[in-house]
Amino acid sequence: MRPGSGISPSFVSEQRIRQLEQKLRVKEERIIVLETENALLHLKLAETWKLSIKQSCNSCVYYKQQNLHGSVRSALIQLCGAIQRLKQDMKNLRLFALAFSRDVQHQGNSYLYQISACVQRLQLHNEAMQTFQTKALELEQSLHEVNERYKKEQQKRKVLHNSLIELRGNIRVHCRIRPLLPFDIAPGELMSEDSHSNFSGKVVCATDDETIFVKCSRPGHALINKTLQYERVYGTAESQATVFADVSPLLTSLLDGYNVCIMAYGQTGSGKTYTMLGPQPGDNSALLMGDETELGIIPRATEELFRLISEKPLGNHWVEVSVVEVYNNEVFDLLAKDNCGRTSGVKRDIVTNKEGKSDVPFLTYEPVEDAMEFLELVNKGLQLRVKHPTLVHAHSSRSHLVVTLTITTKAVSEDDFAPHWTDDYSNQKLGKENVFTSCQSVKDGKPSFPSRASSPAQFFCESTEKVKQIRTKLQLVDLAGSECAGMSGVTGAVLRETSFINRSLSALADVLGAISEQRSHVPYRNSKLTHLLQDSIGGDAKLLVVLCVSPSQKYITESLQTLGFGTRARQVQRGQAKKRNPPVLSKSK
Repeated sequence: MRPGSGISPSFVSEQRIRQLEQKLRVKEERIIVLETENALLHLKLAETWKLSIKQSCNSCVYYKQQNLHGSVRSALIQLCGAIQRLKQDMKNLRLFALAFSRDVQHQGNSYLYQISACVQRLQLHNEAMQTFQTKALELEQSLHEVNERYKKEQQKRKVLHNSLIELRGNIRVHCRIRPLLPFDIAPGELMSEDSHSNFSGKVVCATDDETIFVKCSRPGHALINKTLQYERVYGTAESQATVFADVSPLLTSLLDGYNVCIMAYGQTGSGKTYTMLGPQPGDNSALLMGDETELGIIPRATEELFRLISEKPLGNHWVEVSVVEVYNNEVFDLLAKDNCGRTSGVKRDIVTNKEGKSDVPFLTYEPVEDAMEFLELVNKGLQLRVKHPTLVHAHSSRSHLVVTLTITTKAVSEDDFAPHWTDDYSNQKLGKENVFTSCQSVKDGKPSFPSRASSPAQFFCESTEKVKQIRTKLQLVDLAGSECAGMSGVTGAVLRETSFINRSLSALADVLGAISEQRSHVPYRNSKLTHLLQDSIGGDAKLLVVLCVSPSQKYITESLQTLGFGTRARQVQRGQAKKRNPPVLSKSK
């Protein structure tokens, strides 16, 4: 029996001894019974002897005595044999009991030795465990110190990261040149085989990562070569991943508490939608099923954003999305649903709240938990986006698309935030216009809104303990094409759309000009587009403008207009981007 198997050796020995003692008692009882029978036989023998004496007087006395004596002798011999067998059984039983006792004693000593060895091993294990516990405590202390250092370094990284972004400019302008395409060649011209590798067939080229070269050979004008510089210039061979690599640092700033806006500007067919979304066939299914290497800024930014959120404490961040288009100078909510639950574009108004920020009352905000949910919602909105074919592009977007992700962050402690806060929420109180009066519940630190068709940027809820929250916005804008009506060849209703598009883009340029010239009045309300993007253009958001141009001589006028817009945007001087200040939501008294 092994130690630790559940039955101790002493218990087995005691059971065996009890069994042997019981057998011994049975044998002793048998001996007593046999001795009693022996005594009875002696009595019978005496009686028989007396009887034989009385009958000695008979004539055949001698003969009878001989017969009786023989029967008695036979009985005595049998009785002696039985007694001898009993004595031998008793002797064997005693020998077995002695042998069993010695065996039990030997096994007991062996078990005691094994138990002693186990106790010694347990003592060694306990000593080793104490040593491990001491080392674990030391490692925990070291880990705590490392975590403290990590938090400090993380704070320094945030400060340095955002300082670097601010040094680069709160308005950054990148320029992307798309490759030459078959429709870039005028009728009767041939595309040369080397047109993709040198200046042949191109009037717009990237000379390095920050410089763009333009051959201004317009009809009726002298040949003038221009060299323009932007924060980043992407040549025709640059991939989608390369473009996004310069965008991703802004997402870190987003989670650090800064608003971010990324917009694509350029003529129809210059690659704006490809840059922002990726390849877009007629049904827009490529946003969900396309080649991952061809995905644009919007799906890549969303995937990176949720990856960054996954590295944060669980339940401290949640994301909501809205999809809006500005069509014919009207704002339409592309996620709003009709009475049958179907998604349909609903017209919305833009107002300026008491804090001086633009707001869209009753705008639909849908909560999303991963990039796939986000892309499905954006895809639904894209199905409703207005498109018409033109001479420049078969699926020309006739509206400005604005996708907004609102990230709500539950702050754990004040140490997680930089000391230079702004008080964007200090004036919000219960009862103000467009502010939620209450929340139904708070679950896992995430407020449950009474309705999705409201702005999540402003709300208060009752809570038993104080909660600090930061709300930041990521606006992703795909502007409509900026080209003249003669180039697009549109007429009728589509011509009216082009007029509205050009007026809104002109208003956007006027806003940038007013800000760059530091005018006292900035005409944000001249267009629904500039009014909607007011907080990003002239506010405290970090703005990235991606200029998309064609390298073809055919579109030189539109390309120069786009590059001029980018040059004006670079001249805009704004203050530093401000970090969101978490409002304190405490229990109302």
